[in-house]
Amino acid sequence: MAVSADYKIFIEELFRPLGNVKVRNLFGGAGVFVQLEHGDVMFALIASQTLYLKVDDTNRGDFEDEGMGAFVYGGNKSKEASMSYYEVPERLYDDAEEFTEWARKALDIAHLAKIKKPKKKAKGQKKPKP
Repeated sequence: MAVSADYKIFIEELFRPLGNVKVRNLFGGAGVFVQLEHGDVMFALIASQTLYLKVDDTNRGDFEDEGMGAFVYGGNKSKEASMSYYEVPERLYDDAEEFTEWARKALDIAHLAKIKKPKKKAKGQKKPKP
């Protein structure tokens, strides 16, 4: 299900304290990106008008303590897969300061993951010989 234009605007305003945040359509939902020195970083996603933030071992417990779960995709139970994004607790929408703290953690996690990720080689480029 596509993300509505109004919801995209709401999300961009919600994340304004993090900088220039843009919501882009992808795979029937949307990704939430911010531009940093290493390029655009996706730190949140939207599926069915539900917002999910990037997690790792440093913040996953915060979401689990709130009873929130991972974003899961796939057509049937045997083919479901989860991603390292967890649903945002509803109460955070009423506390802009705490919401921004959680969002900043998610952005830091996504940024670090992008920095650590090996760069792809250009097509036709040969691997160096050992």
